[in-house]
Amino acid sequence: MIIGIDDTDSNEGMCTTYLGALLLEELQEYGTVEALPLLVRLNPTIPYKTRGNAAVALKLKTDCPEKVIAHVTSRIEELARMECEKTNPGAVFILEKDYESLKFVLMSFLEEAVKDVIEIDKAKNLIAELGITSRSFKNGRGLIGALAACGAMLNPEGWDCTFEHLAYRQKEKWGTPRNVDKESFFEADRQTYPETWDTVDLTNRLVVCVPRSADPVLFGIRGESPEIINKAAALIRAEPVERFAVYRTNQGTDMHLLPAQKITEIRDMHSYRLEGTVSAAPKTIEGGHVIFAVRDREGGEIDCAAFEPTKNFRLLIRKLVPEDRIILSGSVTSGTLNIEKIEIKALAPLYTEENPKCPECGKHMKSAGQGQGFRCKKCGTKTQSLLKIRCEAERDLEPGLYEVPPCARRHLAKPLAREKRQDTRLYPAR
Repeated sequence: MIIGIDDTDSNEGMCTTYLGALLLEELQEYGTVEALPLLVRLNPTIPYKTRGNAAVALKLKTDCPEKVIAHVTSRIEELARMECEKTNPGAVFILEKDYESLKFVLMSFLEEAVKDVIEIDKAKNLIAELGITSRSFKNGRGLIGALAACGAMLNPEGWDCTFEHLAYRQKEKWGTPRNVDKESFFEADRQTYPETWDTVDLTNRLVVCVPRSADPVLFGIRGESPEIINKAAALIRAEPVERFAVYRTNQGTDMHLLPAQKITEIRDMHSYRLEGTVSAAPKTIEGGHVIFAVRDREGGEIDCAAFEPTKNFRLLIRKLVPEDRIILSGSVTSGTLNIEKIEIKALAPLYTEENPKCPECGKHMKSAGQGQGFRCKKCGTKTQSLLKIRCEAERDLEPGLYEVPPCARRHLAKPLAREKRQDTRLYPAR
């Protein structure tokens, strides 16, 4: 059977992946685990998510599904942060005999849950229509993620995947500062990048794979295979680990992005890949955020932002000028696209005005006074012309694909470490 679970955590603690790791061990009493557990990130723009908007799924060969359902339900009741208003757990149980009949329906539901906005009633109606066994608590919003995670498990080859090694703290340490050797994370990155990514942020000298919240996770290493992330994890020096789990995930895949055909069709709470032309020069507003406008071929416009948490990435964005052709990836909230990546397709010419050169010695001349033309300070040559010369300036920018730093990257955003292209550029260079 396949078990999907979602929405057991809160901003103050717990983690659905921890529950998945716990059940991965405990459910072996009732059968055999048949595959790596799945960690599925859903639409990152949903406002009522708790933290990372992740659901999990487990696959178990069992002869006693009723006992499995009872055990999972009791663990959710015990560990979920029910006191949090945003925590609304849901669990879904798919029996083996129903795998083929539900595969395509739930895979489609997964795509929608990652890219679109789904109401709770749609999940509940689908469960009733298909006769799926489920358990829900409070308003049951977790049923959405639970169904989506089951869809991913039913068709594991139908989507791009990465892996994450998640190490969990001993329970008595939850909510206390994490004791980790930061330099060991930089060493793990040095030995395994680019097969692993987002372990550290070299430019900003930050460890980014250690959460700051009170949840059970000690650290999470992301990469291309279970072998490479386990190698990196083995290099980490930190406090004792209670348990760990290796999850198959959709992280780092850009699965959330929709193609934006027209800016007028772009909606809040969705993520897009948008091609357009810079129509207004970037400006820095209060808080250090950098905002500029982009237009499409039909004249539609949208504000785009490199927010303060993107740190050094903002230096790149400030170099854009009107008429630069770009492709942006990012999520839209309050009518503004939050940039995750930018591909600079073509640079517009940038012109400056400068004093003419002396016709005798070739040096730049100086103004001789208002309305009096120019005079060469070196040889004394004068000219009555009042016109400056228009010259094309060299752009301190190159076409290519750029990304925000690891400290600002969303779970689903595909890092340049995974891009099989020659024009990917880390900014600043790694």
